[in-house]
Amino acid sequence: MTHKPVFVSFFPAVFFLAGILLLPGCSPFRPSARDIDPAPLPVGFTMYSEKPTAPDRWWEQFGNAELNGFVQQALSANFDIEAAWARLRQTRATAVQTGADKYPTLDGSAGYSHTRAGTDSSTGGRSITTTEEHTLGLSAGYELDLWGRVAAEASAGELDAQVSREDLNTAAMTVAGEVVSKWIQIQAQRKEKRILTEQIKANQTYLELIELRFRNSLATALDVYQQRETVAKVKAELPPVESEEQILLHELAILLGRPAGSVEVADASLPGLSALPGLGLPSDLLANRPDIRSAGLALRSADWSVAAARANRLPSLSLGLDGQYSGAQVGTIFDNWMFALAGSVTGPIFDGGYLKAEVEKARGVVDERLADYKSAVYTAFKEVEDALIQEKWQRRYIIARRAQLEAAKVNLDEAISRYTQGLEDYLPVLTALLSVQDLEISEVEDQTDLLLYRVALYRALGGSWTDELKPPISTSDSSATPAPGSPAPVMQTKTNG
Repeated sequence: MTHKPVFVSFFPAVFFLAGILLLPGCSPFRPSARDIDPAPLPVGFTMYSEKPTAPDRWWEQFGNAELNGFVQQALSANFDIEAAWARLRQTRATAVQTGADKYPTLDGSAGYSHTRAGTDSSTGGRSITTTEEHTLGLSAGYELDLWGRVAAEASAGELDAQVSREDLNTAAMTVAGEVVSKWIQIQAQRKEKRILTEQIKANQTYLELIELRFRNSLATALDVYQQRETVAKVKAELPPVESEEQILLHELAILLGRPAGSVEVADASLPGLSALPGLGLPSDLLANRPDIRSAGLALRSADWSVAAARANRLPSLSLGLDGQYSGAQVGTIFDNWMFALAGSVTGPIFDGGYLKAEVEKARGVVDERLADYKSAVYTAFKEVEDALIQEKWQRRYIIARRAQLEAAKVNLDEAISRYTQGLEDYLPVLTALLSVQDLEISEVEDQTDLLLYRVALYRALGGSWTDELKPPISTSDSSATPAPGSPAPVMQTKTNG
C-alpha cells in the first residue's frame, strides 16, 4: 500500500502557501516619524549647578539605613506598585494576543463515530448496518497582511505594553518620594514634640519663679495668671503633634503594604542638605521622566492605531488549508484522504460610515495624546523650576528667620532683666517668650519644608533606577502567561495542618 499520491498532491499547496507567507506585507499607512519636537523646551533651567547630577537612588544621600530599608520595602510591597505590575502583565498578554494575528493558525482534529442503522422488511425480517469512521486532520488559516493592518495593530499593542511599564516606573518614583517625605515629616513631628516638652518645662519654671515673686509681693496676680495661660497654651499644642505623628506612621504603613500601627520608626535627626545637584539640560527630562516617556509611547501607539483603522477599510484576503485522513478502522485510517485549499476576500461595501468614523475617532485619540504629551513635558519642566525656586527662597527665608530668632532671644533676655529689676511689668517678658517659642517651632517647620522641596526636586528630575525593578512573585494561577523577558510566576501554596 502506498500513499505517495497524497504527499505529491500536498507539495504544490505547501509551496504556494509558503510563498504567500513570505510575501512582505505592504504598509501604505505606516505613520511617519515626527520630525519636529511637539513640545520644545528651553535650553536650560533658571538655576545652574556645577555639581555632579544626583544619583539615581537619591534617598541614600540622607544617610539613614532605616529610610533606605523603608524605600526598598515599599518598592516590593506597595499596593499601587503591585497593581501596576498586574496591569503590565495584562497589557503584555494583550500585546501577545494582538501580535498573534501575524502568524498562521494550525489546529488539529481527531474524531470517531459509530452508527447503527436498522431496516424492517415487509416479511418481518430486520437488517442492521453498523458503520464506524475514524478521522485525523489538520486545519491551517492565515490572513495576508496586504495593507499592514495586522502589523499596525501589533505595533500599537507592543507600545501599549511599554506605556504600562512606564506607568509602573512612574508609580515607583511616586511611592519612593512619598516614603521619604513621610519619614522626614515623622522626624519633624518628633523634633517639635521634644521642643514643646522643653518649652513646657521652661514655662513651668518661669511660673514657679513668678509665684515665688508673687508670694514676696514682687509680682502681681495678673503676672501669675498670664504665665499659667502660657503653660496651658504650650501643653495644648502637644496633642495635635502626637496625633499628626501617628497619622503619618499609618500613612507610611500603607505605603509599605502593611496595616496601620504595624510600623515603628526609630528616632533620627533631620538630615542635612547637600549642595544643589547637577541638573543637566531640560531635554534630559524627556529620557529621565517615565511619565513623559509614557505619554510619548502612548502617542506613537495612537499613530499606529490610525494606520490600522485606515487599513481596515480595505479588503482582506484569507487563506485556509484543510487536510484529513479517514478510515473505518484505525489501521486503515490513512487509506482515504481529503485535501482542500481555499481563499476568501472580504471587504466593506456599505457600513453607514462606520469604518470612516473609526478612522476619525483614532485621529481624535492622536490629538488628545499629543496634548497629553505636551502637558507632561511642560508640567515636568514646571515641577523642576518650582522645586528650584522654592528651595532658593526657602534657604533665604530660613536665614532671615534664624536672625529673627536670635533677635527674639536677645529681646527676651533684656525683658527678663528689666522685669527682675522692677523696671517693666511681665507683659514684655510674656510677649518675648511666646515669640521665641513660636520661632523655635517654626524653625523645625522651615527646615522640613526645605527638605521636602529637595525631595520634590529629585522626583521632578526623574531617573533610570526604576528600570532595575523586578516583578513580584505572582500569587495567581501558575498557568498564567508570564510576561515576555520575565521569569514565570511561581504558585505559592499553603497547607493547613
